[in-house]
Amino acid sequence: MDNEVLPGLARLLAVCTKLGARIVTTPPGKQSSLSFTRVDGMPLDPLLVAIYARLGSAMFAADIDGLGLFQVDDDVNELQTRNAAVHEGWQENLFSSFLVFGGAPGLAHFYATVPALADEQGHQPVVWVNAYEQGYALPVASTVDRLFDTYSRYLEELVAHEDFKEEGAAALTFPWRTPHLLARDEHLVRLIKEGHFDRWLPGQEGRDWAGRVIKAHHDHF
Repeated sequence: MDNEVLPGLARLLAVCTKLGARIVTTPPGKQSSLSFTRVDGMPLDPLLVAIYARLGSAMFAADIDGLGLFQVDDDVNELQTRNAAVHEGWQENLFSSFLVFGGAPGLAHFYATVPALADEQGHQPVVWVNAYEQGYALPVASTVDRLFDTYSRYLEELVAHEDFKEEGAAALTFPWRTPHLLARDEHLVRLIKEGHFDRWLPGQEGRDWAGRVIKAHHDHF
């Protein structure tokens, strides 16, 4: 693993190992990672390209909370099939701006990049998508690798939480109860302040949550 290219992923792997959290990965496909530069007509984030050159699929902290990456190898391309499905499904208006790449096992919760908001290097910010009922999305990271960094810090706080032994991941739900962790991501905070995610927030509750992220950044960073 190239820690300089993907320091957030390296930190997540290290934290999972430290906490004894289960990591499940499969090897990458043999064909070039350049085969995956576009998915269902959308540009694939270059950091995801780098990840899929190293991993075919992954589930991080499977026994604690669980952040999974769709499978992409010589036999399966879940990036293509899952994106085609959501872009043509009943919530196509919600997913039309997103490229989903992972999620939580057994739940209609997904992680997705927003290609239209890519920076000069092509790195795309990440949203957490709740696909139940009408659906909504919350911004969680300025890049895919920053998501891994933030999620690793979330796992550390979750396991240390006084209610973790009794409630598990419900003791500290991500991302609703972790605005202070998202506030560490300066570029994400700037995008939130500029209103780039407003159309996907769940009403006043979502706007209040975004305000807490901004306030935490101003108060602590």
